[in-house]
Amino acid sequence: MTEAPAAKPASMTERQEKWFASVLESMARETGKTVDEWVAIARTCQETRPNARKAWLKEHHGLGTNRASIVLARAFPATAMWDKPDDLRGTLWADARSRAILEAVEAAVADYPGLVAAQRKAFTAFSREFQFAAIKPAKSGGAVLGLAVTPDADPSLAEPKAEGWSERLRAKVLLGVPAEVDASIRALLQQAWERS
Repeated sequence: MTEAPAAKPASMTERQEKWFASVLESMARETGKTVDEWVAIARTCQETRPNARKAWLKEHHGLGTNRASIVLARAFPATAMWDKPDDLRGTLWADARSRAILEAVEAAVADYPGLVAAQRKAFTAFSREFQFAAIKPAKSGGAVLGLAVTPDADPSLAEPKAEGWSERLRAKVLLGVPAEVDASIRALLQQAWERS
């Protein structure tokens, strides 16, 4: 019996869609239980917060993060954030200053062929075949832009440290205002896109 696809992010590249399908397909073979059996187990969890439920599945049942996320999205669809990108975006980008920087980056990449923009819980990702950039609000205000270039590509770049986005993004820059999405940042975005 083929299981129906679980909830998935609203915006994925073709490669990401294939990966998602392979995770579902291999669930029973690699874990010994179908997605539906895992859903039944997940519903027995006494935890109420998504991260606590994920940790419970990992600690008590050995289920990895990606599979746990898929199971939890099916078990508790009302709490599955990835199928509500507008809600994620509104929550993450509530600060008008940070949101204006996001919008400047979106405008800079809007015409890139094959662009896939996806809202994640902690950042907004930009991909073609692979993720080439991501942006998230900075704790100090503004936004942090991650790029799939090396830090030596521009003097304004630094090495990212535990940013939570793709390991392909090897450089970051803090942007304080939308005007900082200038010709040099646009050139770096272009360079990163070409590599993806």
